[in-house]
Amino acid sequence: MSEIIFDENMDWDARILCSDESCIGTIGPDGKCKECGKPYEGVLPEGHGRETVQPSATEEAKSLSPEDTGSDDDWDKRVLCSDGACIGTIGPNGKCKECGKSL
Repeated sequence: MSEIIFDENMDWDARILCSDESCIGTIGPDGKCKECGKPYEGVLPEGHGRETVQPSATEEAKSLSPEDTGSDDDWDKRVLCSDGACIGTIGPNGKCKECGKSL
């Protein structure tokens, strides 16, 4: 499981929520929602578009090389845990990487 690290310098009170109340996104520097892409319905605060743009998780994933993500062959060769309620895979030691159950 990976840890989520938040930017300590981010001003959470300054973010602008999407106009679509069913969306969880925030408005980016381009004036559009980072989640659904809809333009903000209203007047953006002065200087909103001047913030530094952080790459989205999708953009970061696209920039990773096959060596960084593992090959498709590795994905096809994985062995799932025998426990149907577990999401783990069997490691080189013959045990599940998540729950520790033996194959």
